[in-house]
Amino acid sequence: MWYHIYEAQMQASAPFRAAALAALQMRPALNGAGDGLGMRQMMAALEMASRAKLTHVSQPFGIKSVMVENRESLVVEEVAFDLPFGRLLHFRKDIDSPQPKVVIVAPLSGHFATLLRDTVKTMLQDHDVYITDWKNARDVPLVQGRFGFEDYVDYLIKFMEHLGPGAHIVAVCQPCVQAMVATAVMSERKHPCTPASLTLMAGPIDCRINPTSVNKLATDHPIEWFKSNLISTVPFPLPGWGRRVYPGFMQLTAFMAMNPERHLEQHKTLFKHLVEGEDDEAEKIKTFYDEYFAVLDLSEEFYIETVAWVFQEMRLPTGRLKHRGELVDCSKITKTAILTVEGERDDICAVGQTAAAHELATKLRPHLRSHHLQPGVGHYGVFSGRKWQNQIYPTVRSVILSME
Repeated sequence: MWYHIYEAQMQASAPFRAAALAALQMRPALNGAGDGLGMRQMMAALEMASRAKLTHVSQPFGIKSVMVENRESLVVEEVAFDLPFGRLLHFRKDIDSPQPKVVIVAPLSGHFATLLRDTVKTMLQDHDVYITDWKNARDVPLVQGRFGFEDYVDYLIKFMEHLGPGAHIVAVCQPCVQAMVATAVMSERKHPCTPASLTLMAGPIDCRINPTSVNKLATDHPIEWFKSNLISTVPFPLPGWGRRVYPGFMQLTAFMAMNPERHLEQHKTLFKHLVEGEDDEAEKIKTFYDEYFAVLDLSEEFYIETVAWVFQEMRLPTGRLKHRGELVDCSKITKTAILTVEGERDDICAVGQTAAAHELATKLRPHLRSHHLQPGVGHYGVFSGRKWQNQIYPTVRSVILSME
């Protein structure tokens, strides 16, 4: 029901956005007559109106080159491995010497993998970087079957098998749990492609520790409430019509509701930049919201199982999580170095929730354990921005290098 209402609203408002865009395109014909304050304000308002929409297609990573050992190296984005619900993207560089292979595991939480553009670009300096690029569930036909929590873990194992022995995992936010499960499963099987190192960044390994508003939201309602109120059916004629999903637009609404004042101020600032002709400053805000407003639907089974198993029942830290019928035993992780990273001001995944991974890997030797608590950053500052680049990343790089 919600999805049909949303699609109807988007279609009904499309002519107004198109009219605003058409009016904007007439500005060059004014030949300078539109330079007055009133006209600049009107043009800024038209641009804001033309942008008032969500998209359901990933923005490009747009990483054309990166500095490698004081030399600019060209970067080519290519699909390394393709599966129905996700693919492995490779950022190939024109360099001769091999670098450590790293899979960045992106969240499947309503946004596309490009939200980690800064993470990718920073790591490209010293690593052969891959990233999990999850597909929009509304674009996956029903014939492809289900995609749940265990399928996510299986995909990670398949991706690691594709890369071969010696590769590393850097998991960001929500998939830290699945990344640890995949590592534990592969370790128990003595799989040759078990990750050499596992970096867990701001992920909910144990939500019993310092519960945040996100954790409380998940536990305030029974799982049936989530099924009844947040799950919708993809409407015809979308490719995935008939599939039950947690819509990306609902997740975005929840994210924005956590800090509406910030988003309102950002749009006020954008309007000001547009009026005053501050194009560079305006472009930075537009680029962020182009990415932020590109939303991705999650399959019903993945969303419901994640809420139930990770946030309500805490199955992994309580020793009750199973993968394909077998209990997941993190004590089997004995050869993979584990680094946990947390942000002091993280209001999504609080301090202690990610570090709990070390208590689960009970047989991992001390020299294979590391923890980094970054002062002065919130959730996104853990994997993007200057403190990520200058203070957190060097630690990540050192752990990976130590296992080469």
